Amino acid sequence: MAPAPPSPPPHATRVLVVDDEPGLRQVLDITFRRHGYDVAQAPGVKPALEAIRQAPQPFPLVLTDLLMPDGSGIDVLTAAKARNAATEVIVMTAHSTVESAIEAMRGGAYDFVTKPFSPAEIAALGAKALEKSSIVAENQRLRAQLERLEAPSRELLGAGAAMQAIGDLIDKIAPTRTTVLITGESGTGKERIARAIHERSDRAKGPFLVVNCGALPEALMESELFGHEKGAFTGAGARALGLFREADGGTVLLDEVGELPAALQVKLLRVLQERKVRPVGAAAELPVDVRVLAATNRDVEAEVRASSFRQDLYYRLNVIRIEVPPLRDRPGDVIRLAQHFLPRFAAELGKDVRGLAADAQRALNAYPFPGNVRELENMMERAVALASGPSIGLGDLPSAVSGLSASPSPMLTELPEGGCALDEVLGEVERRLILQALERSGGVRKAAAKLLGVTFRSLRYRLAKHALGEEGGEEDDDLEAPGRESSLPERVGDDFGHRRSPGAGK
Repeated sequence: MAPAPPSPPPHATRVLVVDDEPGLRQVLDITFRRHGYDVAQAPGVKPALEAIRQAPQPFPLVLTDLLMPDGSGIDVLTAAKARNAATEVIVMTAHSTVESAIEAMRGGAYDFVTKPFSPAEIAALGAKALEKSSIVAENQRLRAQLERLEAPSRELLGAGAAMQAIGDLIDKIAPTRTTVLITGESGTGKERIARAIHERSDRAKGPFLVVNCGALPEALMESELFGHEKGAFTGAGARALGLFREADGGTVLLDEVGELPAALQVKLLRVLQERKVRPVGAAAELPVDVRVLAATNRDVEAEVRASSFRQDLYYRLNVIRIEVPPLRDRPGDVIRLAQHFLPRFAAELGKDVRGLAADAQRALNAYPFPGNVRELENMMERAVALASGPSIGLGDLPSAVSGLSASPSPMLTELPEGGCALDEVLGEVERRLILQALERSGGVRKAAAKLLGVTFRSLRYRLAKHALGEEGGEEDDDLEAPGRESSLPERVGDDFGHRRSPGAGK
C-alpha cells in the first residue's frame, strides 16, 4: 500500500482534474479533498483550457487524461505551463505508449501514469509534485529577495540625493500592488525605474511588458491591450490574449499613458478598478493579476484641466507619484553613468576602452544634456566606436559637447568665450592629425610619420603620449632596417579602430 501523502502546503491547495470519465473525476475529487486540497473538475480539454485561463491564480497541480473526445491532454499541459511554469502536471492514460510518454515529459509533465491506479498512489504522487512546486516557488522568492538586498540601487544608476530618495521610495512600494505614475522629461530613465519596481517586487519572476501608448494605432489599441476572440473583426483569424493577459502574474508599464485616446481611458479605468479585461468580441470579462505602472513626459495635471485626460483615471494612476529629475539637475551622476555605459559598449563593439580622459569628463559635466540619460547613453556608444585608445578623449565626443569643430584645422584662430586649456586643445589637434595620417596611410606608421613631417621615432613617442598604441621597442626599429623581414604585421589596424575579422588574411 502506498503511503498517505503529507499535508499540503497552505498556499498550494488547488488541484484541477481533467478527464471525460465522470466516475474517475469523482474518485479523484474525493481522494484529494480528503487530504485537504480544493479540487476543480473539467470534463474535457476545452473546459480545462477555460478553467486554466479564468482562474484568479494558476493551479499548482493539474491531473489530466491524455486522450479525450475534444482533444489531447498535451494541450492542457501546454496551457497550464504557459500560465505558470511552476505548475506541475500529471498525465494519465489507459493507452500508454513510449511515444506519448516521451511527448508528455518533453512538454514538462511531472509524471506519466497508466490507468488503472489506486487513489492512494495518485494522491501520494500529487503530494510529491506539489512539494516540488512549493520548494521551487520558495527558492525563487528567496533568490529575488536576496538579489534586491545585494543590489538595492543598481537599476537606477545614480548616486545623487534625488536618485537615492527615489531608490528608497521604490524599496517601500515595490512589494505592494499600488499603481505608480512616473513622470519626467523624455530620456530621464522612467522605464528603468519601472523595471526597478518590478524587479524588487514579488512579481520579479513574472513578465514585465512595456506598452508604448503613443505608438499603437488607435484602431488596434484595444485588441493589443485586452486581446480579441477569433473573428471579432476583419483579420482576426485567431484568438489573441492581449498584453494584459500575457503579463498575468507580472507587471505592465503603460509608457506615454497621456497618449491614450478617450475611449481607451474609460476601459483602462475599469480594468484598474475591477482587475478584469474584456477581449474584443468576448461576452464576458476575464480576471487578470497584473500590476499597472504608468509613465509620461506630459504635464498630466494640465491635460486634466484641458479635459483631454480623465480626472478619475488620473487619480487612479497617481496613487504614488515618482518625479524623475533631468540629468542636468544631477551633475554628480553624469560621469558615473558614462562610466557605467563604457564596459557594455566596449564589449559590444570589441574595443579596449576603459575610461574617460580628464578633458572629456570636464566637457560632459559642462553639457546640459537636453536628451537626458538616453542622450548620454547614445553619446557613449558613439565615443567608444570612435575611440582609438583605452580612454575616451575630447575629440571622441560630439562637437556640441567638446566645443571643437567637427573638422578642426591645425591652428585655432578664435579663443572660446570661456577660455580654454591650451595644452589640451593643442594636444587634441595633434591627436586628430595623427589619426588622419594613419587613416590616409592605411595604418602604416612609417608612411604616417612622413605625412606629418616627423621621424618614425617621434611618431612612436606621440602615439604613446596620446594612448593611440604602445610605444615601440626594438621590433619597431626592425621595420626601418633594410633587407630584413619584420615579425610584426605591416599594418596596426587593431590599434586604430580598423579591426580585422578573425579569418582575415588566412
